[in-house]
Amino acid sequence: MTGKDPFYIGYAARPTAEIKRFMRRVVALLVGTAVVLAVVLTSLQRPFASSFFEFGHVREFEGVIQAGPYALLLVTRPGRTDQNESLSRYPLVAFGKKGASEIGSKFGGQHIGLRGSLIYRDGQTMVEVVEGSVHPIQSAEPGRPASHSVGVQSLVGEIVDSKCFLGVMNPGNLKTHKACAIRCISGGIPPFFVVRDASNHVAYYLLVSKEGLPVNMQVLDKIAEPLRIVGEVFVEGQMRILKADPMGFERL
Repeated sequence: MTGKDPFYIGYAARPTAEIKRFMRRVVALLVGTAVVLAVVLTSLQRPFASSFFEFGHVREFEGVIQAGPYALLLVTRPGRTDQNESLSRYPLVAFGKKGASEIGSKFGGQHIGLRGSLIYRDGQTMVEVVEGSVHPIQSAEPGRPASHSVGVQSLVGEIVDSKCFLGVMNPGNLKTHKACAIRCISGGIPPFFVVRDASNHVAYYLLVSKEGLPVNMQVLDKIAEPLRIVGEVFVEGQMRILKADPMGFERL
């Protein structure tokens, strides 16, 4: 070290002018680097999906309960006459990580009223029911809505818990959400099979067994994994139902 080199003494009243200039340059460089990194990392993040949960906003609903394989609320659309388009189908869930099987078993086939909050994404809508709000309006049991098969299909996608994926959590899929999805589906929330095509268009399938029964406990080890499922697809209005044997799900 030469006699002209700056040297900072910790107990000195203030650093030398040379050290001040050096520290200003270092701090400016660090701040600039942090800003650039923040911009780059933000640009690499995928945007959040347009999913919504009307938490705290409670609405009144009226319709018919379809009990199985998962509880649905069938609501008549005004002005619609086509049999397959005359009803909106809202899967029902309870507060927290619970399904609504008790509502289905108690009020299945009945015309009821209830209070709840909407959860929705990409035209798919669910209702989180306020506990104790379901009440019968009439007891007459309507016929089950028309359902038709569109054939056996081979689909590639991911099993998600419908409640979180439609809006309660964002994002509500992939490995980061796996633990939560397992708890939700094991609690009775309907599993969806989410399929994306080459244009990133998303299709949703309510996942049930070949016999049309719930598969919650059989799919827990396959949640948030890339899968190929071969099964028969049925359509009820705008709802797709995928009937397949969980033992035949193929990991990719």
